[in-house]
Amino acid sequence: MTKQTTKWFTSWFNTPFYHTLYKDRDSAEAQTFMDNLTQYLNIPEGGSILDLACGRGRHSRYLSSLGYNVTGADLSENSIAFAKQFENSNLHFEVHDMCQPTGRTFDAVVNLFTSFGYFDKDEDNLNTIKAIKADLNETGFGVIDFMNSDYVIENLVPEETKTVDGITFNLKRFVENGYIVKTIAFENDGESYQFEERVRAFSLKDFETLFDQADAYLLDVFGDYKLRKFHPKTSERLIMIFK
Repeated sequence: MTKQTTKWFTSWFNTPFYHTLYKDRDSAEAQTFMDNLTQYLNIPEGGSILDLACGRGRHSRYLSSLGYNVTGADLSENSIAFAKQFENSNLHFEVHDMCQPTGRTFDAVVNLFTSFGYFDKDEDNLNTIKAIKADLNETGFGVIDFMNSDYVIENLVPEETKTVDGITFNLKRFVENGYIVKTIAFENDGESYQFEERVRAFSLKDFETLFDQADAYLLDVFGDYKLRKFHPKTSERLIMIFK
């Protein structure tokens, strides 16, 4: 029996296998990024941050430990249920569709680790940027931390096998109709599974168009988590600061 998904981001993110595959993500690197970002943004002491598409909340938890009031929001009910065990007086989690404003305002709204560009409808990408802008207070900043699509495509590994916690994941990557696609196939407890990640290969120019359409102003662009200058061919990340 093979379990397949249609809207991959509503199902794949909700499985425990997603977190198994990506369990070795670099926490030290993520914390360094948050240190550099909050210093650059000059978020006030005790300031409010919305971590949009927060997953299980690893960035949210660290931002909370720095003394900020943090709301982590994600579409995945399972991820939010897991994250809620870490809630405290300045850290809260909620299920939320990032295409819609929360109805509150924050000193910063951050969308991290390529948590953008999943949607089938182009207007949902635009609506997400509009929602981020609507959720910023007068002095607030929006942050989108995306992959540098040109660099990813140039360095794409077509096939790879990873074994994590006894599960062997067979990964294939390719570019199709403007999307960077990864298929994930594996077996567990006698069942076969197949999932797909599909993310729009947005360039900086594409984002600039979206920002214009959303009446948002792009302030700065960085190419890595140390906030060094963005280079279209060599930077691994595309980190955009806007308001």
